[in-house]
Amino acid sequence: MAKFKKKKSRPTPDPVDPKKEPVKEAEEGEKKDAEQAGQPAGPETELEKAARPGMPPEPAAAHAEKNENSRKLNRLFWLRVALAVAAGTAATFVFEGMEGEERRWASIAFMIIVFLVTIFIAKGMRMQLPSSDRKKIVTQGIGSYTFIYLFIWIVSYTLVNMGSAPAGITSPIP
Repeated sequence: MAKFKKKKSRPTPDPVDPKKEPVKEAEEGEKKDAEQAGQPAGPETELEKAARPGMPPEPAAAHAEKNENSRKLNRLFWLRVALAVAAGTAATFVFEGMEGEERRWASIAFMIIVFLVTIFIAKGMRMQLPSSDRKKIVTQGIGSYTFIYLFIWIVSYTLVNMGSAPAGITSPIP
């Protein structure tokens, strides 16, 4: 059975608690002092930030940067998908002269080399990712890339070598 940590929070004060009243009075005193000095009483709200003339709201800039990074990550994903299709097809023809295990390992090495090229392309995109998301450059679309490459390689190899099947094995495609 799983054990869960109990949520720790400050106890809610009693309405009759004498300690609560001085804190309220002190906060009200600070608000009055701030209002007299011409400063806002509390933290600035989103509406107040948007109402400042000449200053764009900060969340819009962060949102635009987030959209830009998301767009670049999507572009990287689709680049990897396109290169997986192209490299899988190319592997059928490039390694035609090799036989058996040698062909298989050469194709897998080719797949890894093409993926490493996409990492350098991604670094050239100059994505401004936080340090916690730096590994997204490597992990974005890696599974799709691998499976699409292998699928296209197998299908293209099968289609190219379908006519050279040994005697006795018939093709399902006339």
